[in-house]
Amino acid sequence: MPLSLPERRAVIRELAAQYRQATKGQRARLIEQLQTLCGYNRSYAARALRAAAITESATPHAVRPGRGRKPVYGAAAKAALTTCWAILNFPTGKRLQPFLPELVERLEAHGERHLEPTVRDQLVQMSAASIDRFLAAERRRLEVKGRSGTKPGPLLKQQIPVRTWAEWDDATHPGFLEIDLVSHDGGAARGEFAWTLDLVDILTGWTETVALPNKARKWVIEALDTQLSRFPFPIRGIDSDNGSEFINHHLLTWCDSHPIMFTRARAYHKNDGCYVEQKNWSVVRRFVGYLRYEGAEQVQWLNDLYATLRLYTHFFQPLQKTVAKERRGARTYRRYDQAQTPYQRVLALPDTLVSPAQKAVLTAQYTSLNPAAIRRDLLRLQNRLWDPMPLETPHEVPL
Repeated sequence: MPLSLPERRAVIRELAAQYRQATKGQRARLIEQLQTLCGYNRSYAARALRAAAITESATPHAVRPGRGRKPVYGAAAKAALTTCWAILNFPTGKRLQPFLPELVERLEAHGERHLEPTVRDQLVQMSAASIDRFLAAERRRLEVKGRSGTKPGPLLKQQIPVRTWAEWDDATHPGFLEIDLVSHDGGAARGEFAWTLDLVDILTGWTETVALPNKARKWVIEALDTQLSRFPFPIRGIDSDNGSEFINHHLLTWCDSHPIMFTRARAYHKNDGCYVEQKNWSVVRRFVGYLRYEGAEQVQWLNDLYATLRLYTHFFQPLQKTVAKERRGARTYRRYDQAQTPYQRVLALPDTLVSPAQKAVLTAQYTSLNPAAIRRDLLRLQNRLWDPMPLETPHEVPL
């Protein structure tokens, strides 16, 4: 008659006590004995005795070691990864992984971080999947939905051609921008409050932002005059939504006089401005939030933050661009290129599009920048925006 489960467990515990102290030959005989008593095959009998022997010899709080290969990455490499991730404002693994070697080099050059050679090697060799796995417990984000502050400008629509989201696929030259305004009404769209003008280059992702006291057309045109000169290439065209702050004679005349091609999105098709809508979140909302900002002082605070944010976005925020789309049935599959910062994308352009002198200026500026110090400056400027009483010292980035 076969033994019951409690009886088999009792036999294993009894033989395991002998198995721990036995020689190789004695262990073979104990395995054969367990086979005979319980009807196990040899492999399972040996594994059962080994597991029981470990359990019997372990302390009450010890954990049985798991099976499988040993960990490849140590605690120091994971801690360094968390630091780099925080400095770059928590990007995904596919955006972080290609930029890690360069980021580590920048941090070491500015004395922010000194890694042992083995730790550095582990860090730069991590795959994007491993990065996402190690950082999964740290990702806790609160998603907040915004509202649209665009009011239609019906005049001049027939004079301004429409450009849809699909037509940007052929943009092979830098200098074609999507522009939009982001409201800072704090949930109450009454009275006068600040707006942010967001300008995004389609090809490189180069983004400029400026805060305005309100969305009057005079502030929009004044901001365009100052911001377009900050792009490292000539501006060839701008594309806006159908708001009255853009669709007016003043802006149309301004574009004709420069000359700059002026196009607009289709009404009620937000995806026609998909590039700038993406930056409205990743550049504006993530750093200044959804609070209400009003008055000259707070507009200046926003512009102080944007002056630092532009360095952070251009030189230390890798982004990916879609290189191919394939539709299979009801699903669309996209392939993306390797993540690069806007600065890296500008350097990769031919000299006929961006001059070598301009590239040299950008390279010199990049070499002088400390990403950890920029991150601390951003935290300090955010504290000034968000706290009733500004903090004297910024929150520390974990290093």
